[in-house]
Amino acid sequence: MRFMLLVYPEGFDTAGPDFAPPPEAMAAMMKFNEELASAGVLQSLDGLHPPAMGARVHYGDGAPTVTYGPFPGKEALGGYWMIRVDSLDEAIDWMKRCPMHGKSAVEIRQVFEMEEFPEDVRKAAGDAPARLKEAMGR
Repeated sequence: MRFMLLVYPEGFDTAGPDFAPPPEAMAAMMKFNEELASAGVLQSLDGLHPPAMGARVHYGDGAPTVTYGPFPGKEALGGYWMIRVDSLDEAIDWMKRCPMHGKSAVEIRQVFEMEEFPEDVRKAAGDAPARLKEAMGR
């Protein structure tokens, strides 16, 4: 099973364009990332620039509209991991070891695999999923 682990660092919603994590926090996180990699569960990971540097595209009845960050709300996505483990409980166990601080949070979401969808949905997707994986080198 693959799980996407979405990181919501405390205070990231108000972080400015010059944001950088404290060196000791970065060192602790890199150690944790190396543990994930050494265990063979890490698929990918990335940190994100603060919302102040981002944009959202909103869809409705007319043409899409764009809103530039920062965005309203008390939580902002700061990054993610993609891991492959045997269960939600195992993903939770890994995140209990994560060196987050304060009122930060990590949301754990299982990734859909194509074979989980009903036959009609898989048929509608056709061979696109395989072609996309190949194009991405996976």
